[in-house]
Amino acid sequence: MSLQVALFFLFGIGAIATAIGTITRRNPVAAAVNLIAHFFMLAGLYLTLEAQLLAVLQILVYAGAIMVLVVFVIMLLNLGNEQALREQFTMRKIVGVVLAAMFVLQVSVLVNAQPTGATTLSPKAATLGTVESIGQALFTQYLFPFEAISLLLLAALVGAIILAKRKVE
Repeated sequence: MSLQVALFFLFGIGAIATAIGTITRRNPVAAAVNLIAHFFMLAGLYLTLEAQLLAVLQILVYAGAIMVLVVFVIMLLNLGNEQALREQFTMRKIVGVVLAAMFVLQVSVLVNAQPTGATTLSPKAATLGTVESIGQALFTQYLFPFEAISLLLLAALVGAIILAKRKVE
């Protein structure tokens, strides 16, 4: 087993463990810390798949910016009495257990499935996740949607400034 495969399995097991930790923690801050660890595990998975740009973006955007917002929202929440937040036996729990059982069944079918023999990669597989290939596609094939989104974000920024100025005056 090569180092890359071993790291892939290590990051995969870590991603599963931190995802389970995120959804099973009662304390929202502990769940947020598990989510941050999960984002780092996903970045490690991207690195083992040689998608360096996605790994860096995963850390910068999700583990950095998004999680700062999540932590601020958690701090602003007034959770009060934790006993009042506990749920009793509800329909949501039944649906969750059924969906979890279906997921376990699907994973077991995939693990026990026969190989299809389709193990060949695309000839361009080594260059698909690089900054150069993503930039080339973004500024050639997807130039119009890229510019349309930039105008939409500019309009949203101008609208937010106008709304904020009205409240100040």
